[in-house]
Amino acid sequence: MPFTYNRSVRFQDTDAAGVVYFANILGICHEAYEESLEAAGINLKTFFSNPSVAFPIVHANVDFFRPVFCGDKLVVCLMPQKLGGEKFEIAYEISVSEVIVAKAITRHVCIDANSRTKQELPVEIANWLETNRRDTEEAERRKARETM
Repeated sequence: MPFTYNRSVRFQDTDAAGVVYFANILGICHEAYEESLEAAGINLKTFFSNPSVAFPIVHANVDFFRPVFCGDKLVVCLMPQKLGGEKFEIAYEISVSEVIVAKAITRHVCIDANSRTKQELPVEIANWLETNRRDTEEAERRKARETM
């Protein structure tokens, strides 16, 4: 089963029109990413303050299909995928009442924090990616069987 993160939309997430401000969807996706890492046993304090390695986002995009309002109960489905030895991508599906309201992608590159050069993904991230890959593939197979 792909990792899911549940969150209510708060007033602070919205803009003057009363809908979620576009950039805040990426913030919510990042919350899901952090929760996924923590659920995999990765210490967030160590992960985000490690002075030797960093995982900057080098690409991000969001597609919106319906407006999202204060009080909506979001389910964020996170599907990370390894793209090479030093990079990975996370696809997100954001749903309200089982209706997909937005999709997002963030692409991350592993770098040496001092030299800012690319480096191989550490074992803990490679393991996190592999676990999520297996879980996502299993969910897709289950979904395919349900539609038959």
